[in-house]
Amino acid sequence: MERPKIPQRMQGVVLPGGDRTEIREYAVPRPGWGQVLVQMKASGLCGSDLKFIYHDHVGTGGSQYQGVIAGHEPSGQIVEVGSGVSSFTVGDRVVVYHINGCGHCAECEKGFMIGCTSPERQAYGWQRDGGHADYLLADARALLHLPDPLSYIDGAMVACGVATAYQGISRAQVSGRDRVLVVGLGPVGLAVVMLAAASGAEVYAVDVVSDRVALAETYGAAQGIVAGADALTRIMDLTQGQGTEVAMDCSGNPAGRYLCLEAASTWGRVVFLGEGSEVRFEPSPLLIRKQLTLYGSWVSGLDGMDRTLAFLVRSRLHPDSLVTHTFALTDVERAYQTFAAGRTGKVVLTFDEK
Repeated sequence: MERPKIPQRMQGVVLPGGDRTEIREYAVPRPGWGQVLVQMKASGLCGSDLKFIYHDHVGTGGSQYQGVIAGHEPSGQIVEVGSGVSSFTVGDRVVVYHINGCGHCAECEKGFMIGCTSPERQAYGWQRDGGHADYLLADARALLHLPDPLSYIDGAMVACGVATAYQGISRAQVSGRDRVLVVGLGPVGLAVVMLAAASGAEVYAVDVVSDRVALAETYGAAQGIVAGADALTRIMDLTQGQGTEVAMDCSGNPAGRYLCLEAASTWGRVVFLGEGSEVRFEPSPLLIRKQLTLYGSWVSGLDGMDRTLAFLVRSRLHPDSLVTHTFALTDVERAYQTFAAGRTGKVVLTFDEK
């Protein structure tokens, strides 16, 4: 494919804190050794952007924002290839894994760069320029080919949230033998509902927001439940008093985590996906005597992201259906305001075909 004409300047979005967005002008970067230039087609907004950057800059370590172009859920098309890159070419559709690690520690060698603790570790949209821009400079080792059946918005969804959900259901070995409770129906929770249902499980979905409960039912939940004092009773009624073989918390909320422990069946598997806050419980009645297995699951590795893409193609799933709102880059302020209101599915910035 002939190299497209690339402008010298581009627009990019920074998040200065205080619930604000700012569009700035930048020079379009040129790829160096091992790098490619990606023309952005879709860039997702993530709950961690709200929690650690948009409201206030509260992150530390790998979550510390360095004032770079935001956006760690990018998908687009390669328009320029640097030297030393052999596995990608101009015109390739790609998904970007959102962390670049040192490349030689144990976690990086497993393709789980988010677990890298080296000072060299950088996350797109946190310590290096991310996807809320017309173009993204990416290291080729952090890229995956986007399969033809999937859209660019599908790719942006996989770049963080859907791969996170897939790792969670993989950790719990979800199958058609299971009833699965999903607590917290933000974008990751809705993705868990979709993937678990596609795996053959019977899914029960719980959230405090009735709109999100209704969304979960359209994505495969057999039963949606608005969180409240009777939530556990309703789950037990649905399972004839046995509880669910798998319970996954995507809320990061103490009550949500506790509900998962309560509602899980004896010998059940519980997965904590949602970050933040805390939970207090008595281990003997809720964990030990129920013989539960409790997993912590944090995002995905590069291989997990690749397996997520393959699962979507094989199952004919399109996570772009989880997107309830799309906005242009120039309308980014409204995009973040809409997402921060907490009543949407996924919110994505989309870019005109050029």
